[in-house]
Amino acid sequence: MNNKLLIKLYVPEFEMSYDIFIPANELVWKVKKLILKSISDLSSLNLDIDDKYVLINKDDGTVYNDNDLVIRTNIKNASEIILLSSK
Repeated sequence: MNNKLLIKLYVPEFEMSYDIFIPANELVWKVKKLILKSISDLSSLNLDIDDKYVLINKDDGTVYNDNDLVIRTNIKNASEIILLSSK
């Protein structure tokens, strides 16, 4: 499991939270798409994968750049991340 990180994901738009594993060696934009697809599949929510969403660190407010590798960010195991729509 060295290539995956367990994070706590908050989705305030729907008042939900999830504990999920994300790949550490992927770009942030790919991880966002995986997260959106997973949430849509696991719940009755219909999230549009093509909409703009941002990932934000709950502790320090860091907004993650889509072109950064997850492993090169400050996301670690047990990080609390917020998924927000940027519409």
